[in-house]
Amino acid sequence: MTQQTPLRRVALTLAAAGLPVLPLRAGKAPFGNCRTCADNACGGRPNMKTAGPCHCPGVCHAWAAATTDPRVLASPPWEVAWRRAVCVAYHPGAAGLTVVDMDDTAAVAWARETLPTTRTVQTTRGEHWIYRGAMQSHNAVRPGVDIKSTMSYARYLGPGIGALATLPEAVRALAIKTPAAARPAPHTVNVPALVRGGRCPHRTAAYLDRGIAMAEQRITAASGAVHATVYRTFLAVLSTHGRCGCLTDSHMQRLFTAAQAKGETPRHCADAWTNAFTTLGL
Repeated sequence: MTQQTPLRRVALTLAAAGLPVLPLRAGKAPFGNCRTCADNACGGRPNMKTAGPCHCPGVCHAWAAATTDPRVLASPPWEVAWRRAVCVAYHPGAAGLTVVDMDDTAAVAWARETLPTTRTVQTTRGEHWIYRGAMQSHNAVRPGVDIKSTMSYARYLGPGIGALATLPEAVRALAIKTPAAARPAPHTVNVPALVRGGRCPHRTAAYLDRGIAMAEQRITAASGAVHATVYRTFLAVLSTHGRCGCLTDSHMQRLFTAAQAKGETPRHCADAWTNAFTTLGL
């Protein structure tokens, strides 16, 4: 019998508790589609409305691959993915949950003043507040805050503390508020790509934010060849910021949101991100 990897053991435990899980690779990105399912050639899950794997045996379709089926999680293709994975993620919406992802201390301070207390999980830079109830996911609903529920995934960082509260209207209202004022146009900053293990130059949030804003602007301005523009933009971002661990889920989701606004599907975004990782050898 093949020995279980530590991440797969965690995944099987969560799945047994009803939480649909999936592995994430370096960069906290989902694994790309297999060749059979590339460009939706399999014809499955075109609308990405529910969680669960397609009929292929691979770890496909980003968040929609999340499953509670122990046979799938222990299958040979998934075992290969678990050995390459860096963490376990889950699809909150499929479990009837919503994660309010606060990416910095300012966002956490806002939540403590504004939202009802609920189960809290510490993250690298902020906190996840988990509520009982699902809604459509939304990114950047306010500075440093994303909502992850249906059609999204969140990293599993532990059980957290506190009892689950019911999803409040204050969180639902965040998704329909008037968007915040646009950022000032960023100016170009040229910095050579780091080698793996090199010294990180992104010690201020402003530097990294300018880079992500420039990438969003490049995607938004594309008038044609959107697929190619998205891929080249992801490649540029990862070549500069992908080796030092500064990128967060929030940064990646900002880029995915910009691409989807130009007509890209979540699947195409995940494929482009994964292909960029592969090209750079990350």
